[in-house]
Amino acid sequence: MLMTFKAKAVKTKTGLQVESDARGFRLIMDEPEEMGGANTGLNPVEAVLCALGSCQAIVAAAFAEANDFKYDEFHVELEGDLDPDGMMGLSDVRKGFQEVRFSMHFKTEEPQEKCEAFADFIEARCPVGDILKNGVKLVRTGVVKD
Repeated sequence: MLMTFKAKAVKTKTGLQVESDARGFRLIMDEPEEMGGANTGLNPVEAVLCALGSCQAIVAAAFAEANDFKYDEFHVELEGDLDPDGMMGLSDVRKGFQEVRFSMHFKTEEPQEKCEAFADFIEARCPVGDILKNGVKLVRTGVVKD
């Protein structure tokens, strides 16, 4: 069964700030001051990193019991490399992340091998990881003049 998720992003009147909404939940995004923003929220690429880490944490929580894996705490540390010259048109480099790195941290009594196997499971099941790893077809469905 295919599910369709929806979101809306609206440019506010404040600098580079954008307010996004999905299912009634709001998210403010902006750029740091050194990139021309007012630093009122995450920038979109930071949000991508957060989405990946959050997705991995949700998969871990949702499937730990079924995988007979017990942990007390879990977190993911993430970083991505991006050359802003690509977005600015100053260089012919990729506009998005060139690489994303992450490490999963378990507070657990489980052996290292079992942690590694569960981490593999998390990676295999994480939808956001799949989107980033395999790309997704982007389809502009219109340009509307209001």
